[in-house]
Amino acid sequence: MGDIRPEDLEKRRDGRNIDSRLGVLAGEGAQQRVRDIGAANPAREVLRTRPSQSGVSAESPSYYGQPAIKEPVWIWSIPLYFYVGGVAGAASVLGAAADSAGGDGLKALGRKCRWVGTVGDIVSSGLLIYDLGRPERFLNMLRVFRPTSPMSVGSWVLVTSGAMNTASLLFAGRRGWLGRSGEWAARMAGLLGLPLSGYTAVLISNTAVPVWQATRKTLPLLFMSSAAAGVGSLLELLPHSREEERVLRLFGTVGKVGELMAGVAVQHDASRLEVLERPLKHGPSGRMWMAAKACTAASLVLGLWPGRRKWTKVAGALLGTAGAVLTRFAVFHAGKASASDPQATFQPQRQGLGAAEVTGHTHAADGKPLKFPLSVLHEAPREPQQPTPPAWAEEPKVPAP
Repeated sequence: MGDIRPEDLEKRRDGRNIDSRLGVLAGEGAQQRVRDIGAANPAREVLRTRPSQSGVSAESPSYYGQPAIKEPVWIWSIPLYFYVGGVAGAASVLGAAADSAGGDGLKALGRKCRWVGTVGDIVSSGLLIYDLGRPERFLNMLRVFRPTSPMSVGSWVLVTSGAMNTASLLFAGRRGWLGRSGEWAARMAGLLGLPLSGYTAVLISNTAVPVWQATRKTLPLLFMSSAAAGVGSLLELLPHSREEERVLRLFGTVGKVGELMAGVAVQHDASRLEVLERPLKHGPSGRMWMAAKACTAASLVLGLWPGRRKWTKVAGALLGTAGAVLTRFAVFHAGKASASDPQATFQPQRQGLGAAEVTGHTHAADGKPLKFPLSVLHEAPREPQQPTPPAWAEEPKVPAP
């Protein structure tokens, strides 16, 4: 190793400075690149205070004022995957309902829904693979099936839904056993569309991100109703008959009303602590959240307006689509902002909204009940007093001669 100079390693300019003669750079981490080493590892000043008292007030201590958890590393394709996958699931549900109870007048609508479901499943898989980086990582998610893992269940639901939608699109309407197989596949795709439209909310709610965890009871309802509103708006942009328009109008209206009501419920759950609700009211995520509600409300008004014209129908459909997309991006960026705020992690735990709320464990390991809010550390005295030594430790007094 004596002939290796630091300047030779710096020539690689990859942020790793690893000599191939000493080691091989392989594995998933090898695909990552650091362009700006200084930004990735910023120099920090030496703090001379206690970790719990660094950079914050004594009433809200944290560890050096740094986030307790890492923010999600997902890129833009994930919130878009949330939207596309939700629309595909809702389209499968609507298509199965149209085929089963709509009669011959809604057969064309059922086929459109199968097309939207099939294309949506394929695009969703592509967006997920794009975020993962390599296709084999998506295949590795299918090696096992774990009912307790939302990611494992969601991966299998996505793949199975895509297979059923494709089979129904190819075989439904044919004669013989092929046609019956296609109809059975369409019904199976409709059943799988229900969890597909909202499982992503369950997935992110099972993380340590504070705002996602705090809204775990209402966030799936928001995603599912938003998916219904999104597919109703999307199909309204396509050519359709008057009978199909009535169905789409009813389906989309129910979805938009549910989306607005679920949005109020989500914000109510987050409002238990100001630090949890902050990403939904301030910053880029807050602006997207307000814009999503405004677009959905405007789309609902245009959809219920009597004597609608063609431009109002198109405007309402576009606003409904924008509201569904913005809802996913707002929730996504609110989670990133919440993870970066250390107080969003510490304050709910001190108020009993952490593990004690999720698991129901209100007693410590020694059997004693936990007390909420938890006590915080106070400023220690600068010059601690020396303890008085016991009597037996004192030196014996020798009498003077």
